[in-house]
Amino acid sequence: MKLSRFITGHLEPILEEWELFARSLPIPGAAISKAELRDHAKQMLQTIVRDMDVIENAAQRKKKSTTGVSEITGKETAAATHGSLRQQIGFTLPQLTAEFRAMRASVLRLWMAQVSVASKTATDDILRFNEAIDQALQESAIRYSQQSDRTRNTFLAILSHDLRSPLNTMTMAGALLSRPSASASSSVQIGARVARSAAAMTTMVNDLLEFARTQLGGHMPVSPTLGDLGEICRTAVEDASAAHPQCKFELSTTGEMIGDFDAPRLAQLFSNLLNNAAQYRTDDQPVTITASGDADTAVVQVKNFGRQIPEASLKSIFDPLVQLAVSDDHKAPNATSIGLGLFIAREIASAHGGTIGAESSLECGTVFTVRLPRVSLNEGAKGG
Repeated sequence: MKLSRFITGHLEPILEEWELFARSLPIPGAAISKAELRDHAKQMLQTIVRDMDVIENAAQRKKKSTTGVSEITGKETAAATHGSLRQQIGFTLPQLTAEFRAMRASVLRLWMAQVSVASKTATDDILRFNEAIDQALQESAIRYSQQSDRTRNTFLAILSHDLRSPLNTMTMAGALLSRPSASASSSVQIGARVARSAAAMTTMVNDLLEFARTQLGGHMPVSPTLGDLGEICRTAVEDASAAHPQCKFELSTTGEMIGDFDAPRLAQLFSNLLNNAAQYRTDDQPVTITASGDADTAVVQVKNFGRQIPEASLKSIFDPLVQLAVSDDHKAPNATSIGLGLFIAREIASAHGGTIGAESSLECGTVFTVRLPRVSLNEGAKGG
């Protein structure tokens, strides 16, 4: 049986092996769905089959095998799109290339089990298949690298933009305080501005450190001890109030608040949610944080009223470097987020064995819900 016909007739077994291999790769973040694991694999195999069935002469085959590919031209290919999406969900470049290696091995192993006699036709089929899958790998790797470059450039642009505002504030504060005419009352006001700017920059630096840890393959370290979730929420409100003195925060707690919690980490989680809510709120409504607990689970919700977050944005809101478009300039006024706050919040919730989700509507506002087990079951998350 020709290899191209074998692939067409055995797509499901090949895709099952692809999915199994992709699932075995250690990818940080939330669980990856079956659809994401199989991303564009079927389309890539169908493209490979079409390529193998094209009749080529010796000159065409030689040109094809020796011509380099430095960029992708023409219509976007399934392999190129696959490379871009793999970069976005956290695959490394070695993991991406390993997927194609595994696909090559799976197809040839399954096919050769049905080929009883070696022949020139079979050898040609293998050569054509290898050329086609190498082409797909190269297209995927090119798009992965391009996506990585865009992500890095976006990250640096956001970071430089968001650091500029608090740095300018501190620079002007230093100039004002150095004047002999600076009064005690003005010094107090200037000091408060410096404190807010320092708090904003500290949040950015902390988020950068945690992001770097996760991208280097590490896990978010948590050390749960017996603690009071209500007190943790109050600490988060104090931190957010210092960064957003014009915003009103309201806290309420009900039920059982004592449990196994890493207090500093959860305070960071809730501070990130509160800071996010404060940036995107309407001026006439407070940001609320409610905590409730029962025998097994603690639930914390942070709510604000503002523009509705589109459903499509809710699916990617916890991804790193995502900033919501809430105004004409695509950024909240006075935003100090580099697009990592919600990503860090998700990582902290996951490290506690919990979950985090978001809902948004004009009537009910935007609500982030964190669910945490009151008794720590995630021992493996402890440590660095």
